[in-house]
Amino acid sequence: MDGNRKPTSCLVVGNYCHDVLMKDDVVLGESLGAAAAFVSAVLDGVAVASTFVAKVGTDFAYPVTHPPRVSPSSGTTLFHAHFSSQVQREDRVLRRVHACDPIGPSDLPDSRRFEFGLAVGVGGEILPDTLEKMLDICETVLVDVQALIRVFDGGDGTVGLVKLRDSGFYHLLPRIGFLKASSDEAPYIDVDEAKNACCVVLTNGEEGCRVHYRDVEQHIAPFPTLQVDPTGAGDSFLGGLVFGLVQGLNVPDAALLGNFFGSLTVSQVGLPKFDMGLLQAVKNEVQRKKLHHEELNEKLVFAKPLDHDDFHKSLLRAKNLPLSHQECQLELPEGRDRGDDNLQSSRPTRRTCSPTEQGRTGRELGSPTPRSVSRKNMTMQIEPPNGPTNSRGWALQEKPTTSPEVGNKPRSEKSPLANHPQLS
Repeated sequence: MDGNRKPTSCLVVGNYCHDVLMKDDVVLGESLGAAAAFVSAVLDGVAVASTFVAKVGTDFAYPVTHPPRVSPSSGTTLFHAHFSSQVQREDRVLRRVHACDPIGPSDLPDSRRFEFGLAVGVGGEILPDTLEKMLDICETVLVDVQALIRVFDGGDGTVGLVKLRDSGFYHLLPRIGFLKASSDEAPYIDVDEAKNACCVVLTNGEEGCRVHYRDVEQHIAPFPTLQVDPTGAGDSFLGGLVFGLVQGLNVPDAALLGNFFGSLTVSQVGLPKFDMGLLQAVKNEVQRKKLHHEELNEKLVFAKPLDHDDFHKSLLRAKNLPLSHQECQLELPEGRDRGDDNLQSSRPTRRTCSPTEQGRTGRELGSPTPRSVSRKNMTMQIEPPNGPTNSRGWALQEKPTTSPEVGNKPRSEKSPLANHPQLS
């Protein structure tokens, strides 16, 4: 890399997809899926300049901030999540019904250098050669392990997992910076071995996360929240983690930001909509923390700073306290520069919150008030977890509706609440 040329912040690689939620073979809802959409919500919200590489088919149905490439010969990746009303079926069965074209090495930019790369595939779209190219053009690569270990039944597309050692990616492990996995995926990794090759981060919902690196294991505290929908929590965690690393924070502090954004995401249904003032307050806290340190970290530092607990408390205050008009300004991506290969990068602008946004608290994000969305003659209603829920704390009720507006909304508005637990 040219020593006089600072790399751009972040490269995100992973296809968008369509998600369909079904119960007893009845379609309850459809929505935009894929990790890239959740990562985008965080990185755009905190104005981290990012380039996204994703593919969809001509049938892609949703507007997104970072337009994907359209494959003329392949449909958009499609997942069906099947739930059952039978008592013994406590979890959903996930099937990949269709897969879009994979992302190959030639789809990645040749003329750019990135500080961070995120491999966030959901449907097998990231190939070993593609990840190797990311490792070549990014200084630090963060990988969601589901991009590496998911396998799909040749008959009905049921999603399964294989050991990382048998995935075809294992030889690249020593070059990976961070490997993120959920508690369900951890048994497929061999954490004791992987942590000697790279930093392994295990997310565990309301218990926060654990950072494993060589001989060090650190617990990173969670942020209490009312969980409404766990979809995308791990993706938002990665977005928050990268935000912290871009700011030069120590790894434990960056992981704390990951927990923070994960908690905001699970308090809402589907793709999160973050409070503008809250995001600015978080950026202010990060800036204050940076001012207390004379030098930013140019290399990854895994030691917990002495003020780590204070940083956690400051983020809690930012989440729960009302925001003033002065705090309620945020840099948001406005224009998009079209670079080589139709890749997108963001350019920030300023926005002032409306009076109705001022004075909101982070606690209001993901309010437990029931919300519903109609699809044809069915309404899917999501309730707070004090009602009947499945094993992952996600509640559904079905009820007929006679509203004349049902079925007449654009597809992008038809089912934004239709995401299901860990669908993609």
